[in-house]
Amino acid sequence: MDKKLERLLKPGKGIYFFILFCFCALSFLTGHTWLGIGELAVALLTLTFYLVERNHRKHMLAQYLQSDPDTLESACKGDGPLPALMVQMDTGSVTWENFRFSKLTGGLNAMVDEKLEDILPGASLDFLTEGKNEAPRDVTLNGRRYRVYGSILRGSDNRLGVLYLSDLTEMYQIRDEYIRSRPVVAIILIDNYEEMTQNLTESAISKLNANLNDTITQWTEEYRGLLRRLERNRFLFIFEKRDLDRAKADKFSLLEKIHKIQSPSGLAASISIGLGVDGADFEEGYSFAALSIEMALSRGGDQAVIKDRFNFDFYGGRSKETEYRSKVRSRVTANSMMELIAQSDHVFIMGHKNADLDSLGAAVGINCLCRKKGKKASIVIDLEHNACPRLLDELRGVPEYRDIFLSGQDALLACDNKSILIVVDTNRPDQVEFQPLLEAISKVCVVDHHRRAADYINPVVVNLHETYASSACELVTELVSYAVESRDVLPIEAKSLMAGICLDTKFFNVRTGERTFEAAAVLRRIGADTTEVKLLLQNDFHDTLEKYQIIKEAKLYRDDLAIAALEQTTNRILAAQAADELLNISGITASFVLYPDGDVTIISARSIGTANVQMILEPLGGGGNAATAGAQMQGVTVKDALDKLIASIDAFYEE
Repeated sequence: MDKKLERLLKPGKGIYFFILFCFCALSFLTGHTWLGIGELAVALLTLTFYLVERNHRKHMLAQYLQSDPDTLESACKGDGPLPALMVQMDTGSVTWENFRFSKLTGGLNAMVDEKLEDILPGASLDFLTEGKNEAPRDVTLNGRRYRVYGSILRGSDNRLGVLYLSDLTEMYQIRDEYIRSRPVVAIILIDNYEEMTQNLTESAISKLNANLNDTITQWTEEYRGLLRRLERNRFLFIFEKRDLDRAKADKFSLLEKIHKIQSPSGLAASISIGLGVDGADFEEGYSFAALSIEMALSRGGDQAVIKDRFNFDFYGGRSKETEYRSKVRSRVTANSMMELIAQSDHVFIMGHKNADLDSLGAAVGINCLCRKKGKKASIVIDLEHNACPRLLDELRGVPEYRDIFLSGQDALLACDNKSILIVVDTNRPDQVEFQPLLEAISKVCVVDHHRRAADYINPVVVNLHETYASSACELVTELVSYAVESRDVLPIEAKSLMAGICLDTKFFNVRTGERTFEAAAVLRRIGADTTEVKLLLQNDFHDTLEKYQIIKEAKLYRDDLAIAALEQTTNRILAAQAADELLNISGITASFVLYPDGDVTIISARSIGTANVQMILEPLGGGGNAATAGAQMQGVTVKDALDKLIASIDAFYEE
């Protein structure tokens, strides 16, 4: 570095003046008053001289830099290709600027003595003091975007910093255009095409196809993409990412427009849209779109699902599911599951935490399949914390079920690489009875009826996921009817399956379809008695009073929603029953019961109207289906949970 510049950068003498004043103070404290006065006078004169000299040095420094504008260029060992400026580290004042920076700001040295933040809004010297050479944020000057680099000119006091501006405007424009032009691969699937075309003539089918094609084509033309029909009910649509935000803002209006098309029998068309975004290539984008379609169908269809590298986003899906599932899938799943059971040494069956009658009943039905194949099976359940103690007591009194129930820890010790796990009545890893067991076993099957969550169990060997089913027990009953003879089913197993169906349908009052009654008829023929099931669901006198106390706490919201927020903990079964009971009140279409359980706030929700409680609780970490849902909010008080619930309800109705 230039010797003259090095001399100008020598540090101040503040430490010396501090020592002088300390001696003055010491003289006064020891009683040498005149000596202290003399020392103080000398110190003040010296300080005055130093301040005058420092100002002179500062002026000389400015003159030196202005008189030799190539100083920084020389330090850069070149002709200074980048706009640059020199800033005082302590004050943030600009001391010098080179020619290229002057062109940006309007004249050489026009910005000298200005503050850095006034010249470059958003710029800071903090990164230099932290020892870094690159600023964490870009700055904008005259409509162009610059990356800021810098260093400290090291004389003897580290007081001057040099900033360099690299113009990256064109690079960002190219990058942004690249991102905007990335392909979005979409699969458009007509959910109920088979049902709409059933028993129609060829001319009627052609007319229906023409209406569907016209509606879909008109919507896709807005996004300047490529549309091709792959199958009778499946379309491929590719468009640019720049138009995706418009589709989101439009809330994928095709979902509603397609409902205007009806079959001669009056069945309205329904579609699902699966979109793959940010795929590395077209193959990965199509793979994302296929996963999105699978997710949409498993959540009931009539919705759009966007899959990127990290998350799923959901649009639509507000309507309640319509039953249109084929028995073929249940038959194929039954055969696949029986083959998988036959190939295993030990079958573990697990439901969700705090197992209820549907979870336990479905597990019992799967155990019947294992017994038919002669394979050892274990049901993983917490015997202390569950919502079905009466049925558990009855099952443990049956010889076939005496030693079949295991805790999660015992199951984890007993499993090996030849074991399989069958999960029933849930599809979320964090909701299973014992998650380490799920992570330890590689072969996993899922039987569930809840709408699929973004964090579903994956991978799965065999998956029977039907959101149109009333309960997991209904699905398992179909598997049992295809895989085993009626005489192979124990009466207690038929009773358990019937109990699960009755629990989730409120004794066939909600979410029932043709297949629900067919399953119940099968169980009734085997020996299930609804009267005995009714006894399993009875409450004692104290619990009944507590249930109605919960109902008493309820308050109306939006005229037709009942919300009961409890400050004290209660039984989960009673909370669920209270939510059900609130729906018996005239004018109430949805109910929510909130209560604390340790540091967790639990929400039970029910609906018989337009409110989709699954969509309302999903943002709160919950799940379920349109009529029955629940959520557990860790580390959240009841009051805070109530505020979040109301916000989610408002968001649902405002869409």
